[in-house]
Amino acid sequence: MKTTLTVNGRSHEVDHDTRRTLLDTLRDDLDLPGTKKGCDHGQCGACTVLVNGQRVNSCLCLTAMHDGDEVTTIEGIGSPERLSALQKAFVEKDGYQCGYCTPGQIMSATAMLKEMRDGAPSYVSDDLDAAELSDAEMAERMSGNLCRCSAYPLIREAIAMAAEVEK
Repeated sequence: MKTTLTVNGRSHEVDHDTRRTLLDTLRDDLDLPGTKKGCDHGQCGACTVLVNGQRVNSCLCLTAMHDGDEVTTIEGIGSPERLSALQKAFVEKDGYQCGYCTPGQIMSATAMLKEMRDGAPSYVSDDLDAAELSDAEMAERMSGNLCRCSAYPLIREAIAMAAEVEK
């Protein structure tokens, strides 16, 4: 089957098996190894990417589901020469420990900050009209991304730091 994806601003036509996941297509066919394969069951968030601006676990998506979609991976957020505000904050706050979950954490945090700017409430939001970037709010919104090194406080500090820069 052929599927056309726009990944990090570049169009790709991928010839693939109908059972191929978006994660495997990104890593193996498009040579974008930043998106990590963690649990392969959608439970850890290491494979988080943005599809049309929404965060998804790419291990749970079939490539065939995304014909014509725009996909952003960690490689599309920044580069070693030009880090995004979140990437800089993760480095400065040491929010990565071993680093395996970091790409998924950064992709999820990117979407989370946009959700907050758009006014989307979460389960812990006190005010449904104006969510505040509290520690509890970040913890709830990032709960789909696991860090086996338990760097959660540093990750939340990095997100808060990047949110201040992006204001």
